[in-house]
This record gives sequence, structure tokens and C-alpha cells, in this order.
Amino acid sequence: MYTLAFDTTANGVSILLSKDGHTVDAFQEEMDFGQAEVLIPEIRNTLEAENIQFKDLDLAVVCTGPGSFTGVRSSISAARAFGLACPNTKIIGVSAFEAYVHGLQPDEVATINAVIIETKREDFYYQLFDDKKKKITEPSAGTYEEIINQLRGPKITLVGDGVERFLNKPSGLSLHVIKMLNCPPIEDLAACGIYKYQNKIFDFPKPLYLRAPDVCIK
Repeated sequence: MYTLAFDTTANGVSILLSKDGHTVDAFQEEMDFGQAEVLIPEIRNTLEAENIQFKDLDLAVVCTGPGSFTGVRSSISAARAFGLACPNTKIIGVSAFEAYVHGLQPDEVATINAVIIETKREDFYYQLFDDKKKKITEPSAGTYEEIINQLRGPKITLVGDGVERFLNKPSGLSLHVIKMLNCPPIEDLAACGIYKYQNKIFDFPKPLYLRAPDVCIK
């Protein structure tokens, strides 16, 4: 089974090709702009290195956000186009929250597991999961104070690219594990997509927008 996973929602482009759950090839490059121009050529290069075409894939997994408005649209537009061109390839969307929490090892899981994602504003994107990695809250945007008030009491694991800034203030939380990552690991995105595929959770990729885009006249 060939699986392709890709993500342009954070601060770069991540692509992974796996066969039967084992990584065959991967590409990752950090960038603030231009992800859309890099994504398709690098997917082509990744597939050509294995001498396969997109129609040979069983599954394509795309990160649905949250993240930059353009980055989210770029990867989801590509995934939907691939799905139209190759209807035998299953297309599944995985949120960055799901990818982050899926990557927690058993000894890293706490009573409450908070995924904190950077917004590059004063607030944060966040979602809370229980000790079975089941969602407690829906994906949301909130201030430090709004989030911290939901984390008082039990053991907490924090994971995500917003954790470092979130902990700039003394939290007073009972922390179990802290995982500061730059973006959702593409391996975890792929693994979460494969898990959904195997359990027949077919989430057609829809953009996860938690606030309106910021636009301005240049």
C-alpha cells in the first residue's frame, strides 16, 4: 500500500511517501512564502524517485490546518485535484491537532493533552484531548487566559509549535510532558491518515479555518 502525505499549512513544505507504513522517501523545507510553488514539483520528484505515478497511490493524506490561509488552501486544492484525476486513490484530511496528538507516545499521554498551535498573533489555536486521545473540545482560537483556565488541576501534556510562546508566562500547571515542535511531523500526519483509512474514517479534506483571514492592500 502506497501512501503520500503532504502539508503546507505551517512554516514550510513537508512530503512523505510510505509503502506499507514504512517511509520510502521524504522532503521537508522551511519557508515563510512560496509553498504552493514548491509542493507539486516536489511531489512529482518524490513519486518519480520511486518510479510510480499518482494513480499508483492507495491513499493521499493532506493536512487541513489550521495555519496560514494560503498554505491551507494550497495543499487542500492539490489534494482535491488529485482526487478528481485519480478516483481510485483515497483522499483523507487530517487536522494538525490530530497529527500532533496522534504522535504522542503512550508514556507521553496525560489526563489532558493540549495541542497548542502558533497563530503569530496574540492568541493561539488549541484543542484538548483525553487520555485515550479522544477530543474533549472542538478546535478553537483563544487567548492564553482562556486556554489556561481549562487546564487547571490534572496532569497536562502540551504539544505543538505554539507551546514555547504559550509557556513564556509562568503557568502553574501540573505538566507531564512538553513537546515543542516546529510543525506537525509529517510521519505522524501520514500515520494518522493510515489509521483513519484502516478504520474507515473517510474525512474528505475540508479547510480548518478558525478565524477570518487577515488581508490588506499592499
